[in-house]
Amino acid sequence: QVQLVESGGGLVQPGGSLRLSCAASGRGFSIYAMGWYRQAPGKQRELVATMTSAGSTNYADSVKGRFTISRDNANKTVALQMNSLKAEDTAVYYCDAHWAALDYWGQGTQVTVSS
Repeated sequence: QVQLVESGGGLVQPGGSLRLSCAASGRGFSIYAMGWYRQAPGKQRELVATMTSAGSTNYADSVKGRFTISRDNANKTVALQMNSLKAEDTAVYYCDAHWAALDYWGQGTQVTVSS
């Protein structure tokens, strides 16, 4: 089992940057595909970015070229660097660890992009 704790959210102006971090505890972190998802008020949770255990990445079209996912297996962390933030990026961001039929979620961190 994996426990996930997100951090790094906050209030930022349009065009600004934030770096989210997700710290994992438990065994087997390196075998999990790690991902970031977000959920805006009144909307369904959506994929932002994922990285497989082999390092392959996938991004939502809306964040390509602005967001970068990375992972550090030795320290059991995954990060999301978010640049050129827009108001529509405002949401609660969740970290996910996925393997086979298992998914583990963090509690989420709020990102608000507003002037």
